[in-house]
Amino acid sequence: MTGSGNDFVMVDGRISAPEEWSAADIRATCARGTGVGADGVVFLQPGSGPDCVRMIYFNSDGSRAALCGNAALCSTRLAGPLGLATGGSMRLETDAGTYDSRLAAVPDRAELQLTPVAAPKELQQINLAAGERRLALALVGVPHLILSVDDVDQVDLVARGRELRAHPAVSPEGANVNFVSPATGAGEWRMRTYERGVEAETLACGTGSVAAACALDLWGLSRLPTLIHTRSARRLEVRATRRPGGDYGDVWLIGEARIVFRGVLS
Repeated sequence: MTGSGNDFVMVDGRISAPEEWSAADIRATCARGTGVGADGVVFLQPGSGPDCVRMIYFNSDGSRAALCGNAALCSTRLAGPLGLATGGSMRLETDAGTYDSRLAAVPDRAELQLTPVAAPKELQQINLAAGERRLALALVGVPHLILSVDDVDQVDLVARGRELRAHPAVSPEGANVNFVSPATGAGEWRMRTYERGVEAETLACGTGSVAAACALDLWGLSRLPTLIHTRSARRLEVRATRRPGGDYGDVWLIGEARIVFRGVLS
């Protein structure tokens, strides 16, 4: 499946459980050119109750991640055809918590309601490079370092992303690094992502889009709702409201969740 350019191998966890897969199996499956090719592997299983779906996510390097926004959108789309949910709405259980999700009115799109997001924290310990204007760290299931830059196309993304991904000021496990610059429309931004666990650029980042939208609102550079133009040229929409305490509530991520093909791994 693809979620705005993030691609995933989706596995029915009732047939093949994650415990049966080694990190080497994950890496081999996600390898482009010799495997299926993907940013990660997603296992879907029955959740704790009716219309509850358990999602377990692994990065392409075999490491387990608490949450991936675009994988959650794809899981929402696939849960019905797998018979794990009976309607268009469900509770999605992840390592980062349980979220409400639903199919969108537009085909091949889904909506994920996230828990409140704390105000992004500006980090003074990291020196800005040429073309970088502001940066902040936000936690949206997983940590994201958000950088406002003049032009995302001018960023040496792999070199700068690798440098910042494991910066001591971030978190012990490191963070995804999301670079954003203005797009042509009001409230629209372009984003490029260096993703931990993939250790390369990915074409989209769902939770990173949420983190970026909140940071841009905090800085007064944009107002919610926000449209994020991903590297794949697809758009992710973020809706949220800044609350009196400074955090963000009623947080929604809306984006693509499309089945590309079905197959059997051997």
